[in-house]
Amino acid sequence: MPAGYERPVRILGHMRPMCCAGCEAVARTIVESGFESYYETRDPLSGYEALPVDLPPLAVFDDPSAQRQFVAFVGAYEREAMLALDGIRCAACVWLNERFLRRAPGVSSVSVNYVTRRAQIAWDNRVTTLGQIIGAVRALGYDAYPFEPEKQRLRNAAEDRAGLWRLFVAGFGAMQVMMYAAPRYLDDTGTLSAESEQIMRWASLFLTAPVIAFSCGPFFSSALADLRARRLGIDVPVSLGILAGFAASAWATLASSGEVYFDSITMLVLLLLGARRLETSARRKASASLDRLARWMPSFAFRLNGFFGAEGERVAAHELRAEDRVLVAPGEIVPGDGLVIDGRSSVDESLLTGESTPVVKREGSCLIGGSINVDQPLVMQVTRVGTQTQAAAIGRLIERAAAGKPRLVEAADRVAGALTWIVLAAAALTCVGWLALEPSRAAWVTIAVLMVACPCALGLAAPIALTGATGALARRGIILTRGSAIESLAAITDIVVDKTGTLTEAKLSLVNLDLLGSLDRDACLALARALEAGSAHPIATALTAIPVAGVVRVVQQVIHFAGGGVEALVDGRRVRIGSHRFVTELAGPPPSLSARPSSESQVYLGFDPGFDPEFDPGFDAGFDPEIDSGWIARFCLADSLRPDALALIVGLRTQGLEVHLLSGDDQSVVDEVAAQLGFAHAQGGASPQAKHDYVKGLQRAGRRVAMLGDGLNDAPVLAQADVSIAMGQGATLAQQHADLVLLSGKLSGVFEARRIARLTLAAIRQNFGWALAYNAVAVPAAAFGLIGPWEAAVGMAASSLVVVLNSARLLAALR
Repeated sequence: MPAGYERPVRILGHMRPMCCAGCEAVARTIVESGFESYYETRDPLSGYEALPVDLPPLAVFDDPSAQRQFVAFVGAYEREAMLALDGIRCAACVWLNERFLRRAPGVSSVSVNYVTRRAQIAWDNRVTTLGQIIGAVRALGYDAYPFEPEKQRLRNAAEDRAGLWRLFVAGFGAMQVMMYAAPRYLDDTGTLSAESEQIMRWASLFLTAPVIAFSCGPFFSSALADLRARRLGIDVPVSLGILAGFAASAWATLASSGEVYFDSITMLVLLLLGARRLETSARRKASASLDRLARWMPSFAFRLNGFFGAEGERVAAHELRAEDRVLVAPGEIVPGDGLVIDGRSSVDESLLTGESTPVVKREGSCLIGGSINVDQPLVMQVTRVGTQTQAAAIGRLIERAAAGKPRLVEAADRVAGALTWIVLAAAALTCVGWLALEPSRAAWVTIAVLMVACPCALGLAAPIALTGATGALARRGIILTRGSAIESLAAITDIVVDKTGTLTEAKLSLVNLDLLGSLDRDACLALARALEAGSAHPIATALTAIPVAGVVRVVQQVIHFAGGGVEALVDGRRVRIGSHRFVTELAGPPPSLSARPSSESQVYLGFDPGFDPEFDPGFDAGFDPEIDSGWIARFCLADSLRPDALALIVGLRTQGLEVHLLSGDDQSVVDEVAAQLGFAHAQGGASPQAKHDYVKGLQRAGRRVAMLGDGLNDAPVLAQADVSIAMGQGATLAQQHADLVLLSGKLSGVFEARRIARLTLAAIRQNFGWALAYNAVAVPAAAFGLIGPWEAAVGMAASSLVVVLNSARLLAALR
């Protein structure tokens, strides 16, 4: 103990001295969290050896310069990071880490992906720090560190080497032990002497010991961690069965009487390790598709010095900052989000959109981090780097979705947790029963019961399939943001579709401008541009893109009315732009206007007619109070349907879904689109609240509703729907409320997403059905003595393999 450090911790009724603040914090965490029993069974030496020797101090993770590489700042105080977890061996480990961290102060959300062994964690930086969170994970006997693809690859390689050695030792031991067991099995005439049989028993004992001590290490360490945490994981009955079988066989060898099952034990370990290696391989293949977005950042970038200089330096990509100028050569990866300030080239954005066709980029175009420059050099100005980029944000959504659990999976997890208790209870009853009936067989029948049950098959039933489906969707430019959407999407009965930006290209163009007052064309367009400057609506985008000469001096108090339009104070006067009804509320009765084609969207511009010219003569320039009534202009804009819109609606109806068109546009415009595409249900003039109520009404009637929308006004109804789909070009708020985002912008993504969801759910149900049926048959068969330990080992391994192979079949189908 260092001199002068006096901060003891009360453990098991005694004050224990601490050597440093780090050990003190970990000890207090264990005690205060109710895991004090950890110290009752902990071996001090094995405790030190269980953790890697190169663990960095917790303070490293709170260094602001280091956090820029792996922590996302999603709010004023909200932080988010992806952590890789060491020591996760089964679904119970996932449950323990999630449950423990959710109780930690300041942690707002935790989701652990069993397949990728990664945790998505969000916390309030005012209450806790990342170092404290990682310290809490270490206190449980696991370790956590920021996920870095290269480091993860090295750790996986080291884990594979260790696993191969364990498998080799188990295989070698099993073959040699079987060689010594074979004479006893083949000796039908009793020619094998007792001395020879005893020698073979001792040889089997010595050959089995390394298998128990070395190859079984992962089972025993996992079981100890479970017991210390006062829970029963999948490795507890496995470890009990192996140790009981070895101890009973060793005693029979020492006593020179009774049966030995060294061959069954070594074969059991070999089969279990082989099954877990196949599981790991399938898990890695499933998670590989998720790693594309995690691996997008290049190692280096060429940063230009000075704003006009062409000279620069090669720097690490994570050192880039906003406003830096970077030269991206042909074939290089764009090191962050930014804008092209010089050059023209084509860029491969398939990382995000799934579309391999390069996109032309010129001065002023946006560049996405992770895309690849194809043709010519580009000079870009960086706007976002690292965890703030679009690729990183989407990666976090994908990880969150992959860790999410549909209701079916949550129910299966509860069954798997209960199954371990059922198996232990069945083993105890079996032991008691056979001791009364046939004591010589009691031990081996009990071991068979412990061996034969396979809760891991239930634990594996969903994660590999869900992770594979999430990756398959990502490869197609479809981002799944919530894992529960898989189950909902497969069960929908109705789909509600928005019009503008969803069925249409969202590239409106001005086809006619009616002047309703004394302001000329440029003045009307300048006023419209000023009002719509802060809106992401397609109409606003079309109006603000038109070059004009007029200038509006002052725009204040801008208010966006969802489903109506925009109101602001312009040069001291209240002005509105938006729908006919919205402008009428301010400008009064409208003038008579000529009819326009129903396919056009009409936007009106008006002001409060109670105008005093002396209030602000600036707005009165070129304005005649005797002519103007409050109505300034009517803008007529046209949009074209997406080429795949008709195929979407026909395909959905062919699949037996009811399709509904719901739009805020005038009813006449909506009716024309509905007639072109064959909608049976179409409603126009719908406000955000009306859309919300429409979907809620369908749900009250027992329908399962999917909403396909785009834009700010769709956010409430997207949140209400059973499953929501947003277009990739839509408003950010809409995408945040969506369960799926079509980054590619192709409506065919709806079919693809539903197809993948149905295949995935079918595979998960098959896995659950097999796992439940196997356990329901195998456990009673073992309890009645119909299955021995060796057969139980084969059955347990085969059960897991069936689930893994069925999930692998799904992965192959989704490629």
